[in-house]
Amino acid sequence: MNARENTLSLYRRTGYEWAPVSFSLCPIMHEKMRAAVPEGVSFGEYFDYPEGFARAGAPGLKRIPRETPDWRSFFPETMHESTTFSDYGVAHEGGHEGTHHLFRMHHPMAHFDSLEQLQAYPWPEWDWEDTDHIRAAVEDAHGRGLPVIAGMACSVWETSWYIRDMTMLMMDMTMGDEKAVYLLDRVTDDSVRRARVAAEAGVDLIAMGDDIGMQSTIMMSMEMYREWLKPRLAKVIAAAKAVNPDILIQYHSCGYVEPYIPELMEAGVDILNPVQPECMDFAELHAQYGDRLSFNGTLGTQTTMPFGTAQDVRDTVFRNLDIAGGKGGLGVCPTHLLEPEVPWENVEAYVIACRDYSRQR
Repeated sequence: MNARENTLSLYRRTGYEWAPVSFSLCPIMHEKMRAAVPEGVSFGEYFDYPEGFARAGAPGLKRIPRETPDWRSFFPETMHESTTFSDYGVAHEGGHEGTHHLFRMHHPMAHFDSLEQLQAYPWPEWDWEDTDHIRAAVEDAHGRGLPVIAGMACSVWETSWYIRDMTMLMMDMTMGDEKAVYLLDRVTDDSVRRARVAAEAGVDLIAMGDDIGMQSTIMMSMEMYREWLKPRLAKVIAAAKAVNPDILIQYHSCGYVEPYIPELMEAGVDILNPVQPECMDFAELHAQYGDRLSFNGTLGTQTTMPFGTAQDVRDTVFRNLDIAGGKGGLGVCPTHLLEPEVPWENVEAYVIACRDYSRQR
């Protein structure tokens, strides 16, 4: 098998030859990596496991140029001059230079009280026809035997509440307010078109997702989820699978999401990420859903990666791959970004465990 065949077979639960490796490093962890890995040496060479890192990402759509809106005019509060704004006008203020997550988020529609304000908002637009660069990148990766993943994080729910504010959007949804309908539909329409473009370009897997779980409970009632989010997620997935029924859909949500799993599968999800072990037991999930659903993650970034030993990391990798079995169904990897508390030795232990397990099986 080449890397593409191996990855697709693993997630389709039809067997695999080696366990793919995947992890993301914060800036401080990049410094640890540079201190350990000689300059000019790839991860594959350093770990003697080149096949483990073999995959490619799909480039994004091109945004239609426009004059930058006066985003600050949407916020009554004064923000630091270094504040940055997303394409949708969401403000990110402050932050720790060594990580990606420690910042304050401001929501441009938090004070909107009419549908007309949402309709008049300076929504971004993308060039949905200019996709030759995506197709070319996919064709190049496939020519090298690599699987291609398109990132579509914050597919419906998160982008919407980032813009509106979670409390305000929850209130809108509870009241059946037309503002919630408009906002969620507008974000969903963008995601539908992105999913269709990715599928038409030939990507193998779309990584969608919205955090809908908390540490020990779900974020909203099942009734609210079924009414507001599930149909919209299903619409996004259906757009991709209408183009390519074999495309794989990975869905990300941190936290406890077990009650949602049947709903996610009905919506068309093929792979659940990240199966956070502090919140859910992988063995139990696999026993209940492993014949119909694949998984990604299971290596805790709140526990094992930062605070376990290298042996703990190795044991966890071996145990979870044993649970998944020879047919595959698990892309074992850290459940989130690796933050400064993680010893570099544990990153090495993770990769070496994947390599050794694959060579011993």
